[in-house]
Amino acid sequence: MSKIPPLPEIQPQDNATGIFAPLRHPVFRRIWTASLLSNLGLLIMGVGAAWAMTQMTTSADMVALVQTALMLPVALVSTPAGAVADMFDRRIVGLTALSIALLGSVCLSVTAWLGLMTPGLLLLFCFIVGSGIALFGPAWQASVSEQVPAAALPAAVALNGISYNIARSFGPAIGGVIVVVAGGTAAFVANALLYVPLLVVLFLWRRVREPSRLPPERIGRAVISGMRYVANSPPIRIVLTRTLITGLAGGSVSALMPLVARDLLHGSAQTYGLMLGSFGMGAVVGALNISALKARLGSEASVRLCAMVMGLGIAVVAISRWPVLTGVALVCAGAAWTASVTLFNVGVQLSAPRWVAGRALASFQAAISGGIALGSWGWGHMSNAVGVEGALLISALAMLCSPLLGIWMRMPSIAARSAGVADFLADPEMRLPLTERSGPIVVEIEYRVDPARARLFYAVMQQIQLSRRRNGAYGWSIARDIADPELWTERYHCPTWHDYLRQRNRATQTERALHQRAIDFHLGPEPIRLRRMLERPIGSVRWKDETPDRQSPDVVPISPLGGGS
Repeated sequence: MSKIPPLPEIQPQDNATGIFAPLRHPVFRRIWTASLLSNLGLLIMGVGAAWAMTQMTTSADMVALVQTALMLPVALVSTPAGAVADMFDRRIVGLTALSIALLGSVCLSVTAWLGLMTPGLLLLFCFIVGSGIALFGPAWQASVSEQVPAAALPAAVALNGISYNIARSFGPAIGGVIVVVAGGTAAFVANALLYVPLLVVLFLWRRVREPSRLPPERIGRAVISGMRYVANSPPIRIVLTRTLITGLAGGSVSALMPLVARDLLHGSAQTYGLMLGSFGMGAVVGALNISALKARLGSEASVRLCAMVMGLGIAVVAISRWPVLTGVALVCAGAAWTASVTLFNVGVQLSAPRWVAGRALASFQAAISGGIALGSWGWGHMSNAVGVEGALLISALAMLCSPLLGIWMRMPSIAARSAGVADFLADPEMRLPLTERSGPIVVEIEYRVDPARARLFYAVMQQIQLSRRRNGAYGWSIARDIADPELWTERYHCPTWHDYLRQRNRATQTERALHQRAIDFHLGPEPIRLRRMLERPIGSVRWKDETPDRQSPDVVPISPLGGGS
């Protein structure tokens, strides 16, 4: 029996201009520079908050909760934030999100200045700042494709990671100096001031929006659409699972770093800042070399190597009592951490079409931030039980074992998944008057297939099932006529008429090619037959507009060379 021919791959364009090419585009350059400053402020605030907590309590889990308070909102808010980023103007969403983060930072500064700070208030204001960042992240990352051409997108994604890690290289050290010289309040004020440039740049950005033929989805349905897309996209599910586990295992570094500086290295806030700066410096190295690493090893081997290097780095941090050795180990761990996270990020961003890009990136943010937040909480409790050194050694062991996941969940090929959205299909002709909320819509497609090729056809239809479901269909089925073995019927539902129109136009070029492969199995001179029907029509339309022959199903033949379902 012959094998199914492979789907045509959409090859990425050659980007010979290098990783810094996106900075040639003025809008991206301005937003990137301003985001670098805001990231710097966030890292300075993180140092001040973590060190302030060590001064108010000796509990390891309370210190670790500072990181949880900053990261947990990303896990909780990311899913609706991604839907908001896809539904509304991403510039306005970004301005609103930054305003929330600025508000939290100002409240933190004022409370500290008045001497009213408590552990609970510190965690609360960190949570508010984290919520603003959680709302900002999907809109910011999804808008990158609007700031640079498609060929520069992977480099732009990597540069955004570099922005954060340049800030991580210098921010913690600067934050440590600020805390030593002027106290934690000054660190909180610096964070508030460094949000202003990004607010100004976003306010001045004249974003060009692509007009939509359909109104935006409601927030609840948009969230469900995003979750459904991720659930029915095996490559994205694999990447998110690997991301979550990496965050859980590697979250010990950021969570326990204040305790490493205080208890293992017997240092001050400046030592803490220098150690975080070492991790950030390594992160920049990792981001700059991500393209060469992937080209040489591929995605799966690169992720495995990064996990092993980070595991060894964490182990050295656990047993070292010399700041220089600890710093070198953190440089290695930072490079490995950022390289792996960037691979995950690019994999998600290039696997998802634009209509769901914000929600897919929100799922990525939820995975990495949820892993770090839960990991931070767990490593804090672990430290209380077995000490900081013991917790770090267990974390190192977990990281060293994580490459085993590749046996069952191998990283997908990014190049093979990259594909743009196909051209819009014309709205189907209808004789029954429908409103945007008329539904459910039932679609039936009849194929005639040579019985000798039935298994091949069925295998293709299983792939089509995932395509239909992730783009908005439900209740999908495929049936074979027991009296006519050549006749196969594909059937699925869409909630409303507008949901159906969205579903049929969300297919990527790769998915359209997959649909064409199914059509190519069809036999006979007659074209494939397509029925679009309104389920439960009584009460779904106005009776005064109906006539007897309008209640019959809309039957439309599909040409083998055109017409989408």
